[in-house]
Amino acid sequence: MSVMDINRVMRLLPHRYPFLLIDRVTEFEKDKRLVALKNVTINEHFFTGHFPIRPVMPGVLIVEAMAQATGLLAMESDPSTVSETSVYLFVGIDKARFKRPVEPGDQLEIEVIQQNFKRGIGVFACTARVDGRVVSTAEIMCTARDIAA
Repeated sequence: MSVMDINRVMRLLPHRYPFLLIDRVTEFEKDKRLVALKNVTINEHFFTGHFPIRPVMPGVLIVEAMAQATGLLAMESDPSTVSETSVYLFVGIDKARFKRPVEPGDQLEIEVIQQNFKRGIGVFACTARVDGRVVSTAEIMCTARDIAA
């Protein structure tokens, strides 16, 4: 049983197809940790051109999936930041590394660990895995903003 199904994910994240990159959340510890899943299928729009001979998920989309997971951890930890007009924005990335390709049929598991949260900016250590093997790591920063203003 998932901790957060796709309906809850969609209530928290403003992203929609083709940019919603989290299918569900399987683990959550308030202010500490979250584990999310992205099922990677050959039907993804980006595989048409990346790459036709050997489809590989673009690294930038793996990082975006990590950023979406950080937003979910932050919003679920502090529900007062959730509203119709507020979003968590990706404000920084450090130490991004890509270890192996992510291909159709893979299930991307994204683990996010909150390292720090000061002055409204959260810093998160992110690791993406496929079958328990690390495919990417990054340190991501995000902050809540009202987009209606």
